[in-house]
Amino acid sequence: MSLAQDKDEVIQQRVEFISEQLEDENIDLTNVVEQLNFYYEHPLNLNSATSDQLRDLWILSDIQINDLQLHIKLFGKLISQYELQSLEYWDMSTIKMVLPFIRVDDKLDQLHVGLNEAFKNGKFEVYLRYQNILENKSGYDDVVDSILENSNSYYYGNSARYYTRLRFSYRTNLSVGITAEKDPGEQFFKGKQKYGFDFYSAHAFYKGGKYVKSVALGDYQVQIGQGLNFWSGYAFGKSADVTNVKKSANPLRAYTSVDETRFLRGAAVVLGVGDFSLTAFGSRKAVDASVVVDSLLEDQEFVSSINLTGFHRTNSEIERKNALIENVYGANFQYAKRNFQVGVAAVSQGYNSEFIKDIQPYNQFDFRGKNSVALSADYSFVVKNFNFFGEISRTGYSGKTAVLSGILFSLDKRVSMAIVARDYDRAYQTFYNAGFAEGSRTQNERGLYAGLKLNLSRDFSINSYLDVFKFPWMKFQVDGPSDGYEIMIQPSYKPSRSLEIYTRFRQQMRQKNSRDSDGTITGLEDVLQRNYRINFNYKISEAFRLKSRVEYVTINRASNAAENGIIITQDLLYRPKSSPIDIALRYALFDTDSYDTRIYTFESNALYVFSVPAYYYKGSRAYALIRYTFLRKFDLWVRYGVSIFANRTSLGSGAEEIIGNTKTDVTIQLRMKL
Repeated sequence: MSLAQDKDEVIQQRVEFISEQLEDENIDLTNVVEQLNFYYEHPLNLNSATSDQLRDLWILSDIQINDLQLHIKLFGKLISQYELQSLEYWDMSTIKMVLPFIRVDDKLDQLHVGLNEAFKNGKFEVYLRYQNILENKSGYDDVVDSILENSNSYYYGNSARYYTRLRFSYRTNLSVGITAEKDPGEQFFKGKQKYGFDFYSAHAFYKGGKYVKSVALGDYQVQIGQGLNFWSGYAFGKSADVTNVKKSANPLRAYTSVDETRFLRGAAVVLGVGDFSLTAFGSRKAVDASVVVDSLLEDQEFVSSINLTGFHRTNSEIERKNALIENVYGANFQYAKRNFQVGVAAVSQGYNSEFIKDIQPYNQFDFRGKNSVALSADYSFVVKNFNFFGEISRTGYSGKTAVLSGILFSLDKRVSMAIVARDYDRAYQTFYNAGFAEGSRTQNERGLYAGLKLNLSRDFSINSYLDVFKFPWMKFQVDGPSDGYEIMIQPSYKPSRSLEIYTRFRQQMRQKNSRDSDGTITGLEDVLQRNYRINFNYKISEAFRLKSRVEYVTINRASNAAENGIIITQDLLYRPKSSPIDIALRYALFDTDSYDTRIYTFESNALYVFSVPAYYYKGSRAYALIRYTFLRKFDLWVRYGVSIFANRTSLGSGAEEIIGNTKTDVTIQLRMKL
């Protein structure tokens, strides 16, 4: 098995784990892919790697990291990768996943890197990307200016998405770059957008000093603890990797994505002496919002809603652009040893205008005002084969708290478990968070999660989890306190290096508003969803791999007839070692009763393009992705996909409506390494 194929499989697996749980067609997991690609090209030396570097692989638990470092401390440096099999808590599946990204030798990695060396030995990359839906949508109809300027049903720009990225980097120590994007429907170098792209992001980032550990200017991300107080960017949640529930916070990193909301803009620094470090950061950036003028209060302005989509296509979206200033300031003080970490943090978040959203029964405890301060403390320590971790955070706006506590433990190589308890008050709220949760926010939730991983043999393993949760207050479209549970069981069988089979059963019960209502009181009902999946991954030869999947979903609720859906996908991957061409092909058939029974499935795409579409209704889909490497410094990706719906005469609605039953998507990306 080639390391390149290992790398691609590991990266795709990690992205699938996140994407299929988030069930979001617009996720951006650039950071995950960047880290894994970097360590594939520059394997991490296990004999000198720090705990933070090992966590950056997104594969190892703190128990496994402590196991490795304790082994080196007691017995000396590793001589060979084969020694990993002697570690008490490293199973074969973990070793196989991590091998493409590590090395074992006596050379010491340079911890402190000077700017002169970084600039001298760095690399420069340029990305140019074009994406489009070829069919015409109603919002792009050619109408006269008088209609366009007085309607929100039509877009000002064309249907293409343009993306460009210029970046100079040296290992993980230095990064300077600019990223720009135009979304479909936005103008480009004309009209409302005379400066080209609608979104620009720039950063300068340095890591490697002795006392000044990291510095970021421009756009960056900060992560604290377990994500209760502050976490910019995406984070892992529940997935088939059932024990990967602890977040490994990266205190400071450059921002290189195009999510137009979940980042900071300003300056940040990480200072350190010995085992102590201090992260200080400040951010000021414009965000989209709806501004209301109250004539009864001397024309005082306030904000009624904040728009997080990043779209500026219509008159109303353009009017909301950059209407509000967001200010974020904070500090995170940490003490970290090999197997013990503790931190305290304070973050002030606010706006330059009052934020006063309409009060509804379900949102009456949400933040309203201009500023709020959140204080938090987090910890993580390893005792033998137990890793205890958690965080408590309190917001000054309401004086309410969010608490998370977890335990990871391994009995041996065959058995590992994770337990996570959380209690998030209904009035707890910070603007950036990503605590472990069933809901989309770290708010109004109590729950207990237990995950179990069994390696019954070298060939056979079982992953499973049970999550029981309660929402003490109402939610959007849930008119009362509710509860639910989720259970997942995934047996995996890998009898050889060429074949892997897994099956998955997932059952979710959530309470929602009944669709039967007399117009006065809406009761809650149990909504039971079951997903069944079988997946085959077969390596025909060094160049060819087949991937087949069948997934079936059912939804049952008292106020509606039972619904179901099914999807069958067949992938063919061609990745020869000696050829400059890689090819990924897919053909899929799907049939669902409604949008409710949609099935999300990961699709291959160009590097740093994340495609996780929802398959629904009845039809078929096919795509071809070709990657061509030429002149040693150029990579070209071309993807062409077509979806044909058997029972539709139109697709989408409103400005996004397509007349017809076909939807065609194109992606073209060029990477230049200079």
